[in-house]
Amino acid sequence: MATIELLNNVDHLDVKIRTERGLDLGDTQMFCLSFPAEFRAAQAYYPVLFYKDGNTGQFMPVLLLGFQAGENLFVQQQKWQAGYLPLDIARVPFTIGLQQGERVIHLDTAHPKVSRTSGEALFLEFGGHSPYLQQVAEQLETLHHGLTDAKQFSQQLLALELIESFVLDVTLDNGQQHSLHGFYTINEPRLAQLSGEQLTQLQQSGYLEAIYMMLASQAQFARLIGFKNQQVTKN
Repeated sequence: MATIELLNNVDHLDVKIRTERGLDLGDTQMFCLSFPAEFRAAQAYYPVLFYKDGNTGQFMPVLLLGFQAGENLFVQQQKWQAGYLPLDIARVPFTIGLQQGERVIHLDTAHPKVSRTSGEALFLEFGGHSPYLQQVAEQLETLHHGLTDAKQFSQQLLALELIESFVLDVTLDNGQQHSLHGFYTINEPRLAQLSGEQLTQLQQSGYLEAIYMMLASQAQFARLIGFKNQQVTKN
């Protein structure tokens, strides 16, 4: 269970963060949040889809990392198997919060990446922020603004009826079958029917390129299937 604390240089002076990757280090999510400004880098490695939050009904763009709950196919031999690490992965075990109207950093002290013996230090000897923590703060700030934009992106696409559900059926080399449900993608026939005015609106919002990045990312399903075949072969 998460134990969220406001980060400070008294209680957390000697805290370190393990930056290697592993299922035993909490890298078990099958997808992570993303945002339009990240799509150009992410689409070269991950399928970019939409996920609908069951509690809020909010659609959000996500990067697919596996085919079932708890499966992250990009983690192998304590390393991340892609040339780009998503910000929603990189920021763990930190989150951003509000205190008296200002954004502050919180730390999940129960997360397996948190250590007192090994990893990247958060604070310097006399309490100043370490270079690693400065990097984390920048990542959290970028992610905060990016996810705000992602909500607007999703709302605009919903208004244009550009989001549709889909099912991906996968047959592995050994005959095993997997079916991916619960995600959404771009409705291409609807996209082709948009008026010039609607396309201009998307272009001016900076979202037209993001749409095409999402479509291009579908080529990365082959990468995920390849990782899954390797996993099954090893097991």
